Amino acid sequence: MENAGIAAAVDRWFTDNQERVIGWRRHIHSHPELSNEEVATTDFLVETLESYGLHPVRFPGTGLYVDLGPAEGKRLAFRADIDALRVAEQTGLSFASSNPGVSHSCGHDIHTTVALALACALSTVELENPVRIIFQPAEEVMGGGALDVIRWGALEGVGAIYAVHAEPHIKVGEIGVRAGAITSASDVIRIEVHGPGGHTSRPQLTADVVYAMGALITQLPGLLSRRVDPRTGTVLVFGHAEAGDAANAIPKRGLLEGTLRTADITTWRQNEDLLTDLIDLIVAPTGCTYHLDYIRGVPPVLNDDAATALAVEAARAVDPQSVVAAPQSSGGEDFSWYLEHVPGAMMRLGAWGGEGEYQDLHQGNLNVDERAIGVGVRLFGSIVEEYFRPGEE
Repeated sequence: MENAGIAAAVDRWFTDNQERVIGWRRHIHSHPELSNEEVATTDFLVETLESYGLHPVRFPGTGLYVDLGPAEGKRLAFRADIDALRVAEQTGLSFASSNPGVSHSCGHDIHTTVALALACALSTVELENPVRIIFQPAEEVMGGGALDVIRWGALEGVGAIYAVHAEPHIKVGEIGVRAGAITSASDVIRIEVHGPGGHTSRPQLTADVVYAMGALITQLPGLLSRRVDPRTGTVLVFGHAEAGDAANAIPKRGLLEGTLRTADITTWRQNEDLLTDLIDLIVAPTGCTYHLDYIRGVPPVLNDDAATALAVEAARAVDPQSVVAAPQSSGGEDFSWYLEHVPGAMMRLGAWGGEGEYQDLHQGNLNVDERAIGVGVRLFGSIVEEYFRPGEE
């Protein structure tokens, strides 16, 4: 099929198969699986793709990719994440999670269904150019399953990659776009503070671990804000602090845990050294010692300018009024690892039905408007057409 007809073909296919696609989503939604445990989800995807005559390739663990079109040429790739969260569902839907304490409360069932429908729609046309669709496991774990997918060779021959993420703060039918950083790097820090311990009546004879922790809690975020450009969106927030178990005893150990986020890739690469210097300065006067575990997460998702512009054109080709500006998020997303290797873009897929209060991701009551699926499928179909338009590849 000529590239100019791909978007229309995908549109027709979805219109004819909408009920089936919604059924796929509800099946996936009701059978959520945690990161690297997506065995049944992978089996379901393989069976569905094979029923359309496709030949999916399983990854060594869970997840898979499927190729469409000719074997030669630069591939256009799409990525969907297939894992769920350890969050109890509270939607009351008839197809709610059947796995107690686990749910698709981040919308990955929507992403997976969009990509699955795109693959099945494209299987019905004769493509002139190659397309690869990646169903990635373990997006929700620290570091992200994207690193494994890349190591397994899923980006070989890929020239660009796209993805969507359900966004319950954007109305269904709208596509949120943003060039540059659309998410933040997200690292975890653990600071163990140590001292000899002692009695609270004689703090001068010991090193006060709790006092040192208080200094870190109050001073470290502020000092960081004076050493990093505020335009980078760098923020340190502590979420866990513990020390001691008696009111009159100075403990020997305390623990602080928090997250350090930034939208700037250069800052992300320098943060560990900077943080170590600042902790040294704060802790030294207290007489305590410390140990820092700096657990590096994912870099920010940096949408390529040209790839974002192409996505805008593709979205407007489907609906001229669909494009809205997406705010930069402080959340992390391992789609960023793909963009370290090839250009691409992630878009925000509007998921709010237009009535009632906004919901939020990672919450058990998240109820995505299913009309978002058709929007995502048509957007991806339009991206295929735009990307392979003469002069665009």
